[in-house]
Amino acid sequence: MEQVRYEQAASKRLDATFAALANPTRRAILARLAQGELAVGDLAEPFAMSQPAISRHLKVLEQAGLISTSSDAQRRPRTLQARPLAEATAWLEEYRRFWATSFERLDALLDELAPTPPARKRAASRKR
Repeated sequence: MEQVRYEQAASKRLDATFAALANPTRRAILARLAQGELAVGDLAEPFAMSQPAISRHLKVLEQAGLISTSSDAQRRPRTLQARPLAEATAWLEEYRRFWATSFERLDALLDELAPTPPARKRAASRKR
């Protein structure tokens, strides 16, 4: 039962992470935060949108655990949090391995089904 609860919680975290990453503005915000912490004003600067709109994006990112907020006097800088991205990467890695194995099996089958080039056939028949 404990394992089921853990898997459900992990699934909800992945849902929140992928939902947050689905928006290009939020991905751009994360890219900026990958360079270091920034205040909301600094984060909003390159975007053609209001500060309340940026704040809504930041709220989604924070709810997904992708960023955190700290206090520095009157500033409230945001910082990138890597754990949700690491969990998403681990989830995706399972599927990458699946597809890599599938492609390896397909390559082997195609090699097996490929006709032998004429030069090889002649050389093989001479050895007999």
